Amino acid sequence: MTHELEESLPASTPYERLGGESRVRELTQRFYFLMDSEVAYQELRAVHGPDLSRAQERLFWFLSGWLGGPSLYQEQIGHPMLRARHLPFKIGILERNQWLLCMHQAMSELGVEEDLKDQLAQSFFKTADWMRNI
Repeated sequence: MTHELEESLPASTPYERLGGESRVRELTQRFYFLMDSEVAYQELRAVHGPDLSRAQERLFWFLSGWLGGPSLYQEQIGHPMLRARHLPFKIGILERNQWLLCMHQAMSELGVEEDLKDQLAQSFFKTADWMRNI
């Protein structure tokens, strides 16, 4: 009876609402594919090194915990310390905006439901704006 009740309850975290690990990984992969291939994100892409695999994995780990799933980043690396980890990179309004647009495009292309996409966009903006260092 308890198992049936759990199945009928709505997903309670953004992680669950997105679809769990496989969908968070898919979102991260789409984000980096777009950043690497779309001219509209060239300044954002320039902030990254030639190989995006490490950054992609770390974003997946971070998003997993940030969205309410497993705390993979903390398990692998420790506290995210986002601002400190991003200080060596030039992050201005242009880079922030490109990051946000790229993530919005990735969410749209994956069919993330509108209310969740709006909720995440607000949270992403707060975090991305806090990361600016120029």
